[in-house]
Amino acid sequence: MNMMSDPNADRKGWLSLLAKSPAADVARYWVALDMAPDHTVLRSPEIGGVMVRGRAGAVGAAFNLGEMTVTRASIKLSDGTVGHGYVQGRSTVHALQAALIDALMLTEAADKVAAGLLAPLRAAMTTRRNERAAKAAATKVDFFTVARGED
Repeated sequence: MNMMSDPNADRKGWLSLLAKSPAADVARYWVALDMAPDHTVLRSPEIGGVMVRGRAGAVGAAFNLGEMTVTRASIKLSDGTVGHGYVQGRSTVHALQAALIDALMLTEAADKVAAGLLAPLRAAMTTRRNERAAKAAATKVDFFTVARGED
């Protein structure tokens, strides 16, 4: 079977990173980039809810886990490039920044945005994940069974 790679894998990756990153981190790195691209808002930020689904063991039957608040926005750069932003929570600024970053990643500015914004966000996410794993590992309890001989 010929498995073709997903042509949108890179875009899915940065959109996922932007959606999961704290709004304050995205804002800090966005300001540091010092970019103000000319754009129009296609879809003003809208706050809504989505149903989160899960699977037991990642293979079982899907079940509804609960709802999560998301904010979405879409913009169009002056060159016609369209960007979309979907983020966790109710931050309209975060959604607009995510949409701008998405659009810029489809232009010649992609390398600058990737180095100045996406790389630090990825590093911060990895650090948070490692800290959380270390904290969880510190509370791990190993259980063992002592086999008794038959008397």
